Amino acid sequence: MPLWHIYHPANSYSDKDKEHFAQAITEIYTGVGLPAFYVVVLFKEIEQSSFYVGGAASEDTVRIVVEHLARHLDDPVMREKSTRRLNSVMEPFTRDRGLHWEFHTYESPRDLWMIAGQYPPLPGSEGERTWAAANEPVPL
Repeated sequence: MPLWHIYHPANSYSDKDKEHFAQAITEIYTGVGLPAFYVVVLFKEIEQSSFYVGGAASEDTVRIVVEHLARHLDDPVMREKSTRRLNSVMEPFTRDRGLHWEFHTYESPRDLWMIAGQYPPLPGSEGERTWAAANEPVPL
């Protein structure tokens, strides 16, 4: 389960911007086989008087914390490739808007993760495919 915390200046993203950003993030993971319902994105507006970088108030910084729970990357080459891919999804919503951005990724042990009181099925298993099909949202 990827969980993205996006701390951003107040009023930097419209509701539509947030939707597009979350969809772009989701596509990263569904593109490598994760169920869409695993992907959670939280937008957290921070007022300038509450966002400090280097001891000074910042009005243009976006800080993103990515938590990976469902899949982990041990290969250094794949870790770098993944980090660059995550960054490329952020750029249209940060750099291209004149915002400064920073991010980091945590990988939590799989045995410390549950959904609705259940341990998720193993990655790529038939159980995960069945679970994903049963939990996909119905388009409006």
